[in-house]
Amino acid sequence: MKYRRIYLDNCCFNRPFDNQEQLKIRLETEAKLFIQQSVLLGTYELVWSYILEFENNQNPYADRRNAIRDWKDVATVFCVENESIIEFAENLSSLGIKVKDALHIACAVDANADCFITTDKKLLNTNVKEIKIINPLMFINE
Repeated sequence: MKYRRIYLDNCCFNRPFDNQEQLKIRLETEAKLFIQQSVLLGTYELVWSYILEFENNQNPYADRRNAIRDWKDVATVFCVENESIIEFAENLSSLGIKVKDALHIACAVDANADCFITTDKKLLNTNVKEIKIINPLMFINE
């Protein structure tokens, strides 16, 4: 599948700050950094959202918060809260998806993202027909 517009959730943005001793985490970090480099080269359009902003602002580590916030300026699509996002997120929440995760997915769908990139195992095992949910490694393999 050809992806053009992508949405990275907060756990994906934070992957480089996780303990890199586990091979899976290190590989996901490298894949995520490759994806971001591709965004800078114009291969992909990055979606930023109000829920990314909200969640990132809650990060107690200023260096991490600032590094992630810089991607807002790189994003070419900004998703603001609207009724359809809230409604879709409520539907997703009723299926057992956590509220913030549901808002991220709803924003990605609202922004017409081709895929939702995450490192969250639970989300990766969730089927949302409106968008492809994929981890960074699977993304670069496709």
